[in-house]
Parts: sequence; C-alpha cells; structure tokens
Amino acid sequence: MKTKQSTPAVLMVRPTSFGFNEQTALTNAFQNHTDLSADAVHTRANQEFTDMLVRLRGKGVHVTVFEDADTQPKPDAVFPNNWFSTWNDGHVYFYPMATESRRAERSYAAVQALARDFKITETTDISLAETYGIALESTGVMIFDHINEIVYGCISPRCDASLFTSHALELGYRPVLFHAYGQNGTAVYHTNVLMGIQTTTAVICAEAITNEAERLLVLSTLKNTGHEVVEISQAQMSAFCGNVLELQSVDGELFLAMSQTAYDHFTDEQRVALSADKMPLAFAVPTIETIGGGSVRCMLGENFLPKK
Repeated sequence: MKTKQSTPAVLMVRPTSFGFNEQTALTNAFQNHTDLSADAVHTRANQEFTDMLVRLRGKGVHVTVFEDADTQPKPDAVFPNNWFSTWNDGHVYFYPMATESRRAERSYAAVQALARDFKITETTDISLAETYGIALESTGVMIFDHINEIVYGCISPRCDASLFTSHALELGYRPVLFHAYGQNGTAVYHTNVLMGIQTTTAVICAEAITNEAERLLVLSTLKNTGHEVVEISQAQMSAFCGNVLELQSVDGELFLAMSQTAYDHFTDEQRVALSADKMPLAFAVPTIETIGGGSVRCMLGENFLPKK
C-alpha cells in the first residue's frame, strides 16, 4: 500500500537540554550564538515548543510527546526527524548520525511511546554505518515524494551518497541525488532546509543547486510528477522557507507547517500558490531556529505507523 504524502500524526521531543551545539555548527551555517543566558534559552525554547504543540493538537494533529531525560545533554534532541523514520507497514528505521553529540538522541524509549497508540511490526537499525564515518540523517537529508515513490537528497557530510542510494532502493524509491551550496559556498547540511515536497506543490531553492544538469534533473522530476514548483531564493532559504512540512488533521484537512520567520519571508504570490489546497500553519520558534539552526519541519518526526 502506497504511503500518503502527509500524515496526521507526529513525534515531538521536548527541548530539555536545548542549546548551541558546537559539533554540528561545523557543518550547519544556520546556527547562531546569542547573548541569552542558558536559563533564558531553556525557558524560551520550551515555551516555543509548548505553544507549537498546543496549536498542532488544536488543529487535529495527533502529537506524541517524548519527555527526554536530562541525564545526558542533547542540545538538538528537539529535532527528532534526523534519527528515525516510520512506515505504514509498521516498520521503523534508525539512522546513522554525523556528529557524536547527536547519536544519543536515538531513542527506543521514544519509539516505545509511539507504540502505545500505533503498531510497530519491525525495527531496522542501520546506525552502525556511523562508526565508519558514514551518515544518513533520515528525513533531514531524504525528502520523500511518497505518492510517486521518489526520494531527493543533497550530498553533504550528513548524507552519504552510497547509503542514500542503497536505502532508497531498499524502500522501493527512485533516488535523485544532487549537490547544493549556501550563500557562503558551503554545502547545504540538510536537504530539508533546501526543499519540501507536498501533495501538489514543491518548495525548493533551485539556485542553490549550482550544477545545471543536476538542477534541471531535480526541477524536471518535480514538474513531471505534477508538482507546482515554488522556487525560493537563497535569502528565503536562510529564513527557513524550505523547511516546511505538509501535515493533515485526523479529519483529512491539509496544513503546511512552517515557522513564522518562513511565513514572513514568503512573497504574497508564493503564499497563494502554497495555500491552494492547504492552510499555512506558522509557529513562532525564533530561539530554536536561531540557536539550533533548524526550524519547524525539523521538530516534527512524521509518524506513518498504522493505528492500533
């Protein structure tokens, strides 16, 4: 059975020990230091998380919250989409992470929290690859077009091309790989800050794909699968306009989750295109996205598992 493009259920992890991660900053140009104290960062991040959680539930999205323990610092645990994926046959995969500081985020306890309401039939852990310096940070680097069974990936220290390709084929998806660079010339660290695919639309910073053949391949594939392509600029990518995720309510109403920063940086024309069949749902997460270098999409671990 094919997976729908969007799900009415997600996993979120409370930012118990959220903060600036020096290890990930080496490849994540979106992270920034602030003058806030650690207590102020903790308070603001948790309030942003709670506000987002309440609004999602109010829109009819089933949110499983994992209350992460603070026994070991995990500054990026609020971004769970990087270490696991779920499938509508009950399969759960665990993925290799590029930086040692993030590997503790992989949590069987979090998956057990999902198992309270959803069926898990099988788990596969491919994280051993990280001991060889190989990373594949789940839906941070793999952007799935579930309807057409295609997966897009931007090669980076967090996305190994060979593992990406073999995993895509194992899942029965066609891999589309490319290179992309930010305004400062560094590789885009996660594909999901560059692009997002929805049922009828696709947001992408095509100008970041500097190789013309790769850019044409990506754009033609998106258009040939019936997506209305909404191209964003490098400046908009830096404002997390590419870090968006289509969700649905339990009643099937479609939403496009994004940060308030992203919403404010979309043009009126782009908002109209993206609102044709789904409602924009903007959340204010300035502390999390400024310090963590990830935004709303990164905070949502999609849950495609069947309900019990």
